[in-house]
Amino acid sequence: MDVRTLFSPSRMTFDLQGQTKESVLDELIELLYNDGKLTDKDSFKKAVLKREEEFSTGIGMGIAIPHGKDSSVTEPCVTFGLSKKGVDFASMDNQPAYLFFLISVPESADNTHLDLLSFISRKLIHEEVRNKLLSAKSYEDVVSAFEEK
Repeated sequence: MDVRTLFSPSRMTFDLQGQTKESVLDELIELLYNDGKLTDKDSFKKAVLKREEEFSTGIGMGIAIPHGKDSSVTEPCVTFGLSKKGVDFASMDNQPAYLFFLISVPESADNTHLDLLSFISRKLIHEEVRNKLLSAKSYEDVVSAFEEK
């Protein structure tokens, strides 16, 4: 999987301001929308929140990987956000999330979201990758962390 096309500088923020799950999702969805990868913010947000109701995507270790499939998504991609303060994302380990990876795929994308989820998760298992992402300040920092392992 090509990390350089999966991520984009225009779909990254290194200073998330949201202090709740919903406000963080709003910030990430706004980046996605402004990048032209989404035609309807509300529709996509509903898809993501529906998924969150089934099972929280706060996977622990300071990571959340919310995701949604929706017809308003124009192509599969990932939006990255870093929170300095941490956000309660109902994580499995009851710890705040700092690293956010919003996976968005079109409704017709079969198992693309699972492929993306698997790819990201395999990288984030490594503590060195997580630490690099926690100190990331640019697109290149994020890409470099993912290319490491």
